[in-house]
Amino acid sequence: MYRARAACSSDRPGWPRLIGDIGGTNIRFAWLAQAGEALGHFRVLASEAFDGPVHAIGHYLAQTGLPRPHAVALGLASPVRGDVVTMTNLPWTFSIETLRTELDLQHLLVLNDFTALALAIPTLSTDQLRSIGPRELASPGPIGLLGAGTGLGVSGLLPVPGQPKRWVPVMGEGGHVTLAAENELERSIIQFLRRRHDHVSAERVLSGSGLVELYHALNHAEGQQGLDLLSAAEIMDLGLRQPDSAARRVLELFCGWLGSVAGNLALTLGAHGGVYIGGGIAPRMRELLIQSSFRQRFIHKGRFQAYLEGIPTWLIDSAALPTLEGAALALEW
Repeated sequence: MYRARAACSSDRPGWPRLIGDIGGTNIRFAWLAQAGEALGHFRVLASEAFDGPVHAIGHYLAQTGLPRPHAVALGLASPVRGDVVTMTNLPWTFSIETLRTELDLQHLLVLNDFTALALAIPTLSTDQLRSIGPRELASPGPIGLLGAGTGLGVSGLLPVPGQPKRWVPVMGEGGHVTLAAENELERSIIQFLRRRHDHVSAERVLSGSGLVELYHALNHAEGQQGLDLLSAAEIMDLGLRQPDSAARRVLELFCGWLGSVAGNLALTLGAHGGVYIGGGIAPRMRELLIQSSFRQRFIHKGRFQAYLEGIPTWLIDSAALPTLEGAALALEW
């Protein structure tokens, strides 16, 4: 998380405010005119249509006819460790301070998109969530978050001792942990991917491009030619329509691996407050995910199965746009 502000500005961000969520595939913008109002003027843009955030923000303001904002918060699908940001799945590199100057902003806050999403979790209502597996009750404690889209985002929330409504977000790159296999098929898939990539991370399969990687790896492991499917959308569409297809087996592999990685995160954080699944892919296969081996793989951790059985797992409805809500909340920190 990196904050830049004009030398003459106050500590409190001014109004109006532009809120953005910039991913490898889509950019989502919204507007906050003043305190107490709900987000409005939503727009979804194609990331590849722009060469950087100045271009994208300028297009949004021109499209909506809105004035120059005084403050901007941007959630990025990328690590944010200092002034210079290099996007993971977009060919963008930019300086946060230079961006603030070019846009003539009082305040500019840039943070990882899953940090922003994590901040929104305590504000989510029950109708924005679907239980995956038994409806276990969350206990006080840390919260885990992960989700697949263009990449695999991982974050969480740690409670502040003595302050029950205060949280500290986890800011890391857990999507790039090494992927592990639980059976012979998964081992053969990882071996296939290792011949193509130096490192097989969780993101290598739990992402949009990962669905394509999984499809080719599965066909190779089973000695099948397979259809010439080139996109995640094609694989998801075929997999949801045809239960006997290789594409459906890819989705089932995806759900199982997602459960394993989610269980690892729960153990790492001690996430008694629950593990939440965000991102753009899982909500599109909601019913399949709920019926899949996700929950079984989540708890399948040997001596710690009973420990994990008491931790609830939830799917976040992506239509709620919680990343934008979280980025807006981050401006108040």
